[in-house]
Amino acid sequence: MADISGSDASDAEAPVATVTSNEKGTPAETGKRNAFTELMSSKTKQPKQTEPTKQNKSQKLGSKFKIRDGLGVYIERPETFSSSVVIYFNDDFVAINDLYPKSSLHLLLLPRDPSKFFQHPFDAFEDHRFLQKVRAEAKKLRTLAAGELRRRYGKYSSQETARREAMEQDPPADDLPPGRDWEKELMVGIHAAPSMNHLHIHVLSVDRYSDRLKHRKHYNSFATPFFVDIDDFPLAQDDPRRHPGHYLKRDFICWRCSRNFGNRFQELKDHLEEEYEQWKKL
Repeated sequence: MADISGSDASDAEAPVATVTSNEKGTPAETGKRNAFTELMSSKTKQPKQTEPTKQNKSQKLGSKFKIRDGLGVYIERPETFSSSVVIYFNDDFVAINDLYPKSSLHLLLLPRDPSKFFQHPFDAFEDHRFLQKVRAEAKKLRTLAAGELRRRYGKYSSQETARREAMEQDPPADDLPPGRDWEKELMVGIHAAPSMNHLHIHVLSVDRYSDRLKHRKHYNSFATPFFVDIDDFPLAQDDPRRHPGHYLKRDFICWRCSRNFGNRFQELKDHLEEEYEQWKKL
């Protein structure tokens, strides 16, 4: 599968393992590298090579696929991760915080059905029963994510003013105003060409505000039809999103005001920060 999704294999949704302790406080395996050792090793003189050897090519390929399989450890051993990484898990799903978020809130839902692990989402969601199960779990995670958005940003939001005032009454009002619909501030779906091998569903806030948003693919994979909403499945066989490569080459269009930034990524990034501050206050 071509690596053309919103996260490069080197900046994928989740690395192989970064947890340093499990829930019981016992040291766990870690995939972190010793930067100091690597820096010193790079000082050692090596024979110059004009082309990579077959062995080096194989090692690079193997390393890439190890990264692309990085979500597997969360599916297989969710109990070994802290609550800051794994939000919850059950027999059918694991919900995690994306370690390379492309919005201020970015979660992943990982199905644990082995028969679906390595299926492309387009194929996996042809199974109606499986799709319904994923949608139900995604709705649950979306509700949790909406609660987290309210916790983070409710104090800034003008739509939350009446609700906050009702809660601050003594005693608090029995019937609280609904406040802002935070679930509408979330996107739920998949990439038309995922970068990670294991099936996963993104649940993220609409703001696209993150220091991990670093280049064209990162933005356009969430700002064009390359990102397919979970409610759009199953896709028709002639749906153009089945051939998604050209979406990533589009101009940068602001998700909120539709301003066209052409190829000017840094201008887009500066603008996204401004939009983020305004979005919080809605």
